[in-house]
Amino acid sequence: MKTKYLKTIGIKTNQPVGRGFLFPYDVTFDSSGMIYALNRGRISQGLGTRIQIFDYDEEWYGEFGEGRGTGPLNFLIPVATAFNSKDELFVTDEGSGEVKVFNQKGLPLYQVGGGSGPWSCDLKGPSGIAFDSNDNLYITERSASRLTKIDGDGNVIFRVGEPGDGELQFNMPWGVVTDGKGYVYVADWRNDRIQKLDPDGNFVTSFGQSGNSEGQFNRPSSVAVDSQGNMYVTDWGNERVQVLNSEGRFLHVVEGQATLSKWAEQWLEVNQDEYSARRSSNLSILDLPAHLQTPYQVGSQTEHLFWGPVSAKIDACDRLFITEHSRARIQVFDISGNSD
Repeated sequence: MKTKYLKTIGIKTNQPVGRGFLFPYDVTFDSSGMIYALNRGRISQGLGTRIQIFDYDEEWYGEFGEGRGTGPLNFLIPVATAFNSKDELFVTDEGSGEVKVFNQKGLPLYQVGGGSGPWSCDLKGPSGIAFDSNDNLYITERSASRLTKIDGDGNVIFRVGEPGDGELQFNMPWGVVTDGKGYVYVADWRNDRIQKLDPDGNFVTSFGQSGNSEGQFNRPSSVAVDSQGNMYVTDWGNERVQVLNSEGRFLHVVEGQATLSKWAEQWLEVNQDEYSARRSSNLSILDLPAHLQTPYQVGSQTEHLFWGPVSAKIDACDRLFITEHSRARIQVFDISGNSD
């Protein structure tokens, strides 16, 4: 089994517009393979909050949205993104308690949550979002400790979950994904586990417990599932991605192998003083002093390793995209060779 590093996308920027990231939180893909990245930015200031559009070759096509405000293009605390089969982009906003929906060009269409009629269900801290093959929508609600399923016409099918650490109980659930058989996986963030449900919302099993050993998690924020049923969990607090098989057995850890992105290379080409300093520096120190040994410290001090892996997504080409909010980049891996 192997997870092969392919490339890095992104560069950190404090600019409110243009290519580059500031606290990116998620990516998703439309039917053509175009990449849509959720750039949270500095939400307290409303700086740089937007959706950016680019392709795998890092050609940049534009952006839309902004921070603060209550308009159809404004976000307060955006968390996650997903496309349905109609190429409508859904963006959860934990701050406004709604999910905003856009077309591929970023034009607002409608929203989930609030109002009346279809799509009007009350949402409390919507965070994770995913669709199944029938266009049923799943939303995790962090503030309500529950999972909501909505059909393609906007009608609530079920709501399951309550605060706690038992079966079908959650503590600030975050990422959610479905597999090819319709099973649902929820990253139960503060319970340090992944819960697996059937398509009707019944508990099936759970994976993981608190810790930093193999198969243990520290605040798992997201989970992706490949065609073989293997799970890729962003073990956020441990600054790593863990790969489990379909039965939850630990397979291996991915820690990051980042290289300079195309955007970074282009920036450095016109900033030669910094490029020269990079070439003479050791940015891959693996033997850190004793006072810098926590996962956070290792990630923050070692450039190629994950630092803030917050989202895992798999595209149609069996490529795994890991979004790092602290390092402002996306690392991409080939998982086509992975199987049980």
